[in-house]
Amino acid sequence: MNSIQRKNAIPLSEALTACLRQIRLASRLNEQLIFEAWDKASGASAFTARRYYSKGVLYITLNSSAARAHLGMQKDALLERVNELLRGEELFDAGDDGDGFVKELRLK
Repeated sequence: MNSIQRKNAIPLSEALTACLRQIRLASRLNEQLIFEAWDKASGASAFTARRYYSKGVLYITLNSSAARAHLGMQKDALLERVNELLRGEELFDAGDDGDGFVKELRLK
């Protein structure tokens, strides 16, 4: 019985990431994963009116001033938690130099 030789085998997650990069969907998928991480980390999806991500900055517009004040006091912890969730996401593409992570959080 012949066994299949696996030359240059890579994990499926790496193959998917490479494919998404090639067809230029990685940035859009990253954006959705960042928004999903925000919802999980903050627990404020019900108060989130708009979300926007650009060049390492996550902009969040909240429809509650009380939620904005509460989350504003936890900005550093939230930023750390969002990035922690992204590190655990197999399809998140941080890029070769790690530029894909959220560097700053701005609440409006």
